Amino acid sequence: MEEEAPLSLRVNSRRSRTMVLPMEIDPPMPSKEAVTVEKKEVKHFMKWVSWLIPTFVIANVFVFIITMYVNNCPKNSYSCIARFLGRFCFQSFHENPLLGPSTFTLEKMGALDVQKVVYRKQVWRLITCIWLHGGVFHLLANMFGIIIIGVRLEQEFGFVLIGLLYVISGFGGSLVSSLFIQQNIAVGASGALFGLLGGMLSELITNWSIYDKKIGAVLTLVFVIVINLAMGLLPHVDNFAHIGGFLSGFLLGFVFLIRPQSAWVKQQYALSSSPNSPLSIKKPKFKKYQCCLWVLSLLLLIVGFTLGLVTLLRGVNVNDHCSWCKYLSCLPTSRWHCNDTRIKKPASCTVEETGSELNMTCLTNGISKPFYLPDPTYDRITELCKQICQ
Repeated sequence: MEEEAPLSLRVNSRRSRTMVLPMEIDPPMPSKEAVTVEKKEVKHFMKWVSWLIPTFVIANVFVFIITMYVNNCPKNSYSCIARFLGRFCFQSFHENPLLGPSTFTLEKMGALDVQKVVYRKQVWRLITCIWLHGGVFHLLANMFGIIIIGVRLEQEFGFVLIGLLYVISGFGGSLVSSLFIQQNIAVGASGALFGLLGGMLSELITNWSIYDKKIGAVLTLVFVIVINLAMGLLPHVDNFAHIGGFLSGFLLGFVFLIRPQSAWVKQQYALSSSPNSPLSIKKPKFKKYQCCLWVLSLLLLIVGFTLGLVTLLRGVNVNDHCSWCKYLSCLPTSRWHCNDTRIKKPASCTVEETGSELNMTCLTNGISKPFYLPDPTYDRITELCKQICQ
């Protein structure tokens, strides 16, 4: 039997800019047919052109511009910042320190309001809220992280898998946030951003055998994740959305971002160069631990999302069953308190008409006060509601 030529295989880590493909088979030189087969077999290692993540970033910016147009601060508020921007100027720092719209506008545009999700069945808010942002600072921070992480992932795995990872992780972050924080509204793509981080970590674990410098890559990624989650312990930051997005992305990474083991890839090159040469051992495409993680992660995702949605739609506040969970989103210190961890929910009122009187009750803090209003209009009711609910 003719002695087989030695094969060389090297797959660089994800963090390298170029992917070195195992094309060295010498001798003989592969034919055109063999090269075609080789290219087909290494599709998992080819670079994609990233266009979806940049499109997501543009969409978030566009939605923010529309939100500011709808907000129209000069018409609806007495105090605005940067009035030279016209209707695109910002609410006062007292109302929104992030340079953004009012909470009324955010709620109108689709912010996550748990009461409306539960009692009006507006489940779509769990998705729409991830495309809204509280202000310029909030938008810039999230978009910067999404570009840095998302573009690299899309180049390696394509727009379909990374697009699904982004949206489902954002949904998971909104779902977990809704289970723990139900008195305020929530917006932002931070859940999707942490989902991309979680996907990077699980991808590194499930494709462990094809990477160089494994320990260093894991430690670096874990350090970045821990730092970002620790920053979520500050007040006015919804860390539950971060945690939910990260866990969703971590499990999705085992399902979406799985790659063939290096031994199987090496075998395919051997077969493509010498199709008629027998191989003593046929290597499986995926290792057993990859398959086990795939099945386990898919089951956990299905069960977790199902239980989470059922619990949310039943109006259950998980904090009632977990007294210490609130410290996962905000850790109180002598310098700050943790009463408000998200954007304050806009005042909402119930109106009961009795003759010429309107009895208005603020649902936010329970203040109730009667008003004499012979000819009530919606604008007048809203103005009075703001006054008693401040």
